[in-house]
Parts: sequence; C-alpha cells; structure tokens
Amino acid sequence: MLTDPAVRAFVAAVNAGDREAFRGVLTEDATMSDDGSERDLAQWTDREIFDAGGHMDIESESEDGRALIVRFRNDTWGEMRTSWRFEVADNGRVSRFETGQV
Repeated sequence: MLTDPAVRAFVAAVNAGDREAFRGVLTEDATMSDDGSERDLAQWTDREIFDAGGHMDIESESEDGRALIVRFRNDTWGEMRTSWRFEVADNGRVSRFETGQV
C-alpha cells in the first residue's frame, strides 16, 4: 500500500485503466513532464497509459510516498524502469507529476 492517498489513487486508476477515476485524482490545471520535457497531460496519458494498456508495478517509494520507482509497461514500449515524482495540492489531488526512465 502506498503512503500518500493521492498517489495511491493515481496508481490504482492507471492500473485499472479507469480514465474517469484518473481525471478525478488530478487538479483541473494539472501538468506533467516526461524525461524532462513538458507534455500535454491528456494526450500523453491517453497515448502512453490508457490506449496502450499502461500498468505500474511499484518497486519502491520515498519522500512520504510522493516519489516512486516503478516498472512501467505498456503495449507500445514494453517494460521500463521509471521514476515518478508527484506534487499534491491542498485539496488532496495531484497537481503535477514527472516521470522518466531510470
């Protein structure tokens, strides 16, 4: 079980392939980056997660559950070891996440 409730809900939504639950975990103005480049969050998550069967297997967490090392896999790229960092707003929703290969 992941420590941070917002991060836990984020991972659960990704692994369930649940776009609606995923959107509910994010702030309306949430942002993201992939390998240091800013991305359009909706386009990236559709392409890399929801349309490609994305799945997160957690290896470890740190920073009170807001930093993860994950074996991420999808139908496009296969499996890769990635880091994920999350910022959580006062309302308990993810306002930003950053991911990239380790």
